[in-house]
Amino acid sequence: QVQLVESGGGLVQAGGSLRLSCVASERTFSTNSMGWFRQAPGKEREFVGSITWNGGNLNYADFVKGRFTVSRDNAQNTVYLQMNSLKPEDTAVYYCAAGSIGGRRPYDYNYWGQGTQVTVSS
Repeated sequence: QVQLVESGGGLVQAGGSLRLSCVASERTFSTNSMGWFRQAPGKEREFVGSITWNGGNLNYADFVKGRFTVSRDNAQNTVYLQMNSLKPEDTAVYYCAAGSIGGRRPYDYNYWGQGTQVTVSS
């Protein structure tokens, strides 16, 4: 069982930056693809970005390209989401997820963190 714990959320002004972290409990983390999703109130959970187990393949949603960066440190069992040029519409609960397949769909992932709130004020 892989347990994921996100941190780094908070309140930031538009144009600001935040870095989210997600720490995994198991060493099997290093063989899993990792994804970031977000969910705003009243909306479906949506894909933000993903990274394969070795960091060799990155994918991003169109709305974050050029602003957000996903990275990972397998030695620390940690995946990061660096968010720059934040906009009010980026306000949501952000979740990290782990799965052997990876991908852009929530059901591509087997394990989920509890989420961390990101609020961007205008």
